[in-house]
Amino acid sequence: MLGFISHVSADQALSYGSGIHLQQAKRVAEVAAREANRLNLRVSVAIVDTAGHLVYFEKADDTQTASVEVAIAKARSASNFRRPTKVFEDAVVGGRTSILGLPGAVPVEGGVPIVLNNRIIGAVGISGASSVEDGVIAAAAVSAIQ
Repeated sequence: MLGFISHVSADQALSYGSGIHLQQAKRVAEVAAREANRLNLRVSVAIVDTAGHLVYFEKADDTQTASVEVAIAKARSASNFRRPTKVFEDAVVGGRTSILGLPGAVPVEGGVPIVLNNRIIGAVGISGASSVEDGVIAAAAVSAIQ
């Protein structure tokens, strides 16, 4: 079963499992696109494996072009640091600006690890709406997969 991590601290981070398969990545993207359509939003969806390599990418028509790189960066951040990008956003909002110096850390909501059997197999990154909306879409994408 695929799931998501809503709040993970450094001492709670899950271990990596085998990387996400293409069909699993397509399913995550399909659910993300469905949720974005339901919310009437146009977003980019990036799925990466445990090494942060792009496995699947999809961009809705008329999505801002900047969302392409941002979605990929959010997914890589969530996979490489084994936590949602919202954790970094909350830290920066709370005054921990040193987070901004971590190479590859994206302090904007919308990147979420994908978990299978309590192991991280990759991550999804969503960009194109507000960071909160990106986070809602990312959470729906990973939690709706059975």
